Amino acid sequence: MINILKKLTLIQRIALGMCLGILLGLLVPSFSSIGILGELFVGALKAVAPLLVFMIILSSIAQHKNGEKTHLKSVLILYLLGTLLAAISAVFASYLFPIKVPLGKVFAIHEKAKSISEFLKPMILDIVQNPLKAVIEGNYLSILFWSALMGMAARHVKEETKNVIHNFSDIVQTIIKAIIICAPLGILGLVFTSVSTVGIDALGQYLKLVVLLCGTMLFVALIIYPLMVFIMLRKNPYPLSFFCLKESGIPAFFTRSSAANIPVNLELAKQLGLNETSYSISIPLGSTINMSGAAVTISIMSLTAAHTLGLNVHPLTAALLCIVSTLAACGASGIAGGSLLLIPLACSLFGIQNDVAMQMVGVGFIINVIQDSIETALNSFSDLLFTATAEYAETDKKFSSFKLTPIEKSIYENEKN
Repeated sequence: MINILKKLTLIQRIALGMCLGILLGLLVPSFSSIGILGELFVGALKAVAPLLVFMIILSSIAQHKNGEKTHLKSVLILYLLGTLLAAISAVFASYLFPIKVPLGKVFAIHEKAKSISEFLKPMILDIVQNPLKAVIEGNYLSILFWSALMGMAARHVKEETKNVIHNFSDIVQTIIKAIIICAPLGILGLVFTSVSTVGIDALGQYLKLVVLLCGTMLFVALIIYPLMVFIMLRKNPYPLSFFCLKESGIPAFFTRSSAANIPVNLELAKQLGLNETSYSISIPLGSTINMSGAAVTISIMSLTAAHTLGLNVHPLTAALLCIVSTLAACGASGIAGGSLLLIPLACSLFGIQNDVAMQMVGVGFIINVIQDSIETALNSFSDLLFTATAEYAETDKKFSSFKLTPIEKSIYENEKN
């Protein structure tokens, strides 16, 4: 049996873990100790992911040499524009398909809606949080700020010191790879917990919300992003998009962590022949601020709360929601379920009380297995897609047919001819 498991790929083993989790959740739901596997897996990711992002960005900037082209300006524009377009798509989807979900006791009186300044102030102050506390609490905006600042300062130290920083970065990456190897057991525990506590039938009442969330994210991945790539490259965007979806999106779908998928994207960027100086910064940076899936989740879940309460959302408020969702998504944690905790912030724009907003967070955790998996896949695959697009647009490099399926190869060959 062990020899058979060794022959399976990581994705195949994760799929097997999902099937076993569903089966055990239905047959022995009282064995709650099985769920500890999922808690251990998520806990390990939460513990290491902030340190991983901190060390990779610090090391990458410290190793950067003056005069080296990094394409970071184009990548950042693509990251922010992609997240904003995802939020706009989510708002339109919610208007076209308004959904109401069953909630517990709610109150008729709502709090006064927060202004944009009230929303942004705590986020700005969080940026300068104590760096050690930021790593412990997973405050990724603060981690990004301090790691970038320290990285720029480290560019002027001796090479021996830079090598030590780089070695520490390698150590953390080795640890996260070891955790990912245990992903099948972690996924088994997570799926078991969902099935045993909520049940298959109970999930049915949230099916429409799941379809709306996932459908919007797929629309962004298959229509919006390829359109952005086409505008940048003026070539068929789907060979590159399909490659990134297959090689980066699928692993991220199962690990449900943008930060944990960093090593995968770094290796894929290397295989694509991209500039290491560029992708060693843009990939970990993307896992921190490129959160289109989070923007979709925040927008749709907050508007669903408004529809459930019968609130009329003014178009200008909806437009403000797009901006707020984009900014909030940039600060979303790079670990499973990070975007759900930002729903109350967006709900405050409509004056929705925190107790109602937290009920929506609870709904989010119920559908989290599906929603968060697709959200993370969207976030992570676009890190690689936009990094490659920015470099291809500014250089003479072209995407090769590396590891393409026969259908993808046919599309690519027809494009070349």
